[in-house]
Amino acid sequence: MAKPDFYDLLGVSRSASADEIKKAYRKKAKELHPDRNADNPNAEAQFKEINEAYDALKDPERKAAYDRYGHAAFDGGMGAGQRGGGHPGFGGGNGDFASAFSDVFEDLFGDFVGGRGGGGRSRASRGSDLRYNMRVTLEEAYSGTRKTIRVPRLSECDSCNGSGAEGGAEPVTCPTCSGMGKVRAQQGFFTVERTCPTCGGAGQIVKNPCKACGGAGRMEKEANLSVNIPAGVETGTRIRLSGEGEAGLRGGPAGDLYIFVNVAEHALFKRDAMTLFCRVPVSVARAALGGEVEVPTIDGGRSRVKVPAGSQSGRQMRLRGKGMPALRGAGHGDMLIELAVETPVNLTARQKELLEEFEKLSVENNPEASSFFTKVKGFWDGMKG
Repeated sequence: MAKPDFYDLLGVSRSASADEIKKAYRKKAKELHPDRNADNPNAEAQFKEINEAYDALKDPERKAAYDRYGHAAFDGGMGAGQRGGGHPGFGGGNGDFASAFSDVFEDLFGDFVGGRGGGGRSRASRGSDLRYNMRVTLEEAYSGTRKTIRVPRLSECDSCNGSGAEGGAEPVTCPTCSGMGKVRAQQGFFTVERTCPTCGGAGQIVKNPCKACGGAGRMEKEANLSVNIPAGVETGTRIRLSGEGEAGLRGGPAGDLYIFVNVAEHALFKRDAMTLFCRVPVSVARAALGGEVEVPTIDGGRSRVKVPAGSQSGRQMRLRGKGMPALRGAGHGDMLIELAVETPVNLTARQKELLEEFEKLSVENNPEASSFFTKVKGFWDGMKG
């Protein structure tokens, strides 16, 4: 099978300049690189073809030989005289592949390794984010509150203004990496990039370190911060304080402080999102006869609730709008009241008489119940005999 034309592979004309050929090659290399075309089984072969084409056309003498003889200029089938007198750069289909590939290394991977950088460029980096766990009461979560917290953090050094240099002098460009923060080494076909060992990736070094911070540009300090806790927060709510994290390196922006809220358990109320639950004890008489009970609410007030006659333990009633407020929204949830009928204890003699009389009347007015209790009494009498 005839080899494809090098110009066609790169998508340029035969009159294209060296810059046009290089630009076209970079574009094709980006499109066809195997790492970016995992689903294309032909990508690797196509990538090799455009590298071979660029290797032949980037050099003026090799390009001239290709223009005159085509692929025969490099396939070893011509004599030295036909190949331009045995120019040392001719011969071999792949040519200087490593050189060709390194021409576009930064274009292909610049986004991942930081791209090109000018000499002396400052490598300011953002400070770390911090976390603070805050515990609030259910009442505070209901109404909202403002709290003052103390946060230990790395802050900008006052002596050097964060530069790390004594007297506030500016850092100088690292001589090892020329400000890039990384050094490169050629290994076969690939260029390996590593963090500069001299500056640690900063791109700059401090000749005369600040005595106060030891050249770090940051010192540990304790900050007093005021935090607004909005009404309606619940456990897991996260509040961000922008720029209140650790100071950045070499003038970089500060990180953020994240407040994680934990709402404490309440003695009377249970919470489910915006709904509150409250268990209210009622006497046997009140549950049987009906009436009203007074129940506490989370806002510190009290509400009267009507108990229907014949209510049983576990019966629920709803107080609308007496629950938790919506976080950064309008409206409130409801409060559900669950009745708990209490059995009286420590009865007086008179109370016992009344209850016994009540039980007797209940049996007389309910023949089925009377028959049941008669059978039970007979069973126990038989056991005793």
